[in-house]
Amino acid sequence: MDLVVIVGYVAAACSVASFVPQAWKIVRTRDTEALSPPMYALTTAGFLLWTIYGIAQGQWPLILTNTICFVLASFILAMTLLSGRAKRKVADAIDPGS
Repeated sequence: MDLVVIVGYVAAACSVASFVPQAWKIVRTRDTEALSPPMYALTTAGFLLWTIYGIAQGQWPLILTNTICFVLASFILAMTLLSGRAKRKVADAIDPGS
């Protein structure tokens, strides 16, 4: 495996891992007050476009990484847009113990 491929895998892991703590924090705290919906809307759109680009290029690393990031960013965006009650209902469904 050459260095470029290794760098690609590490970059993919970092991209995916960067959204997991934020999504989990939202589930635990039910708090999205400090998050910017427009920023997450742009981020989500970017991941969707990167996924489409990866599909067009037939590049599975781009497709997989950006699809996972799209799902996580979409979740965060949706949680920022939901009312407090709806947000709690979603978070309770994911983590009933919190």
